[in-house]
Amino acid sequence: MKSIALITGATSGFGRATAEKFAAEGHNVIITGRRNELLLQVKSEIETTHGSKVLALNFDVRDKNAVNGQLNNIPDDWKRINIVVNNAGLAAGKDYFDEAPLDDWEQMIDTNVKGLLYISRAALPYLIRSGNGHIVNIGSVAGKQVYEKGNIYCATKHAVDAISKSMRIDLLRHKIKVTAIHPGLAETEFSLVRFKGDEKSAKAVYEGLIPLSASDIADAVYYCTSLPPHVCINDMVITPTAQADAFYLYKD
Repeated sequence: MKSIALITGATSGFGRATAEKFAAEGHNVIITGRRNELLLQVKSEIETTHGSKVLALNFDVRDKNAVNGQLNNIPDDWKRINIVVNNAGLAAGKDYFDEAPLDDWEQMIDTNVKGLLYISRAALPYLIRSGNGHIVNIGSVAGKQVYEKGNIYCATKHAVDAISKSMRIDLLRHKIKVTAIHPGLAETEFSLVRFKGDEKSAKAVYEGLIPLSASDIADAVYYCTSLPPHVCINDMVITPTAQADAFYLYKD
């Protein structure tokens, strides 16, 4: 019987690559996303390429009622979820604390923190029932250090780090593994979203170095979930070789 992985934010970047990786390894996958047309495209491509079954759920993780409504009512054949990858997240803007739009702050808090909590709570009954549940939370090097103009984005990723630690403790009695993966510079839609469509600013972030790719992170996620039952990777920080931490980069 194939296991089932639930992956949020699967229309692009880490989420899409992770869904493709799990499907390629024989898992059926539940993918979620806000952009329904892209979501259905990913579903079709995965099913055609890998032969795995895909359930596409179109909702915004910020919408608690939508999260609960959809995950509480998935078909019976899809209730054997044993892996949840909380990937949906974003950085909105890069501004000084006193100049940042409040809407950006709310969007990041609602997506990166509250969305992760909504998904995790809604999926927990399935994970507990599976007997071998695993939650993977996608954090960031911004969850380990705070940098200029990072303010609330860094705060939300520090929250992901703390939530992951507390989950690991509280869910011990259910034998649920919890892994937090903290990527550094990775070339996805991330910077384009952060700079609100400014392609020049987004591209400049990665100039002069070889950044991580979405598939690098997908491989790490899969590795952590494929270890023996008695082994859990609690925390993993991944950067490109040209990046030492959240501050230090070497660009050619």
